[in-house]
Amino acid sequence: MGDINYFSGIVKILENPIKIFLNNKISITKFRVEIPQKRKNKILTLIFWGTLVDEVKLYYQVNDYILIEGFISIQKKKNQKLRTKNSKQIIVTVAKVYPFLLKSNEVSL
Repeated sequence: MGDINYFSGIVKILENPIKIFLNNKISITKFRVEIPQKRKNKILTLIFWGTLVDEVKLYYQVNDYILIEGFISIQKKKNQKLRTKNSKQIIVTVAKVYPFLLKSNEVSL
């Protein structure tokens, strides 16, 4: 699994949350987000467990900003195209999530 640290920050949702079942018993929600920075934006993968699974899928959508707290880990994965180069994927297992800037579907006049 690698090194594990605590992470807290505001992220922008890049894709719709996907609900996945592990061993047909445990449900998780997984999607990619980015940390907005001035120079280089970093892409993270968020994983939600427990009661947050349905809440995140119900309330948050693409281009929303959320404040998250959780544990960050780095997974090494081999790039299939370039066998000599290993890439790293940053995964955050979220413990708490708060809305920051949500996109509204309603049009106000």
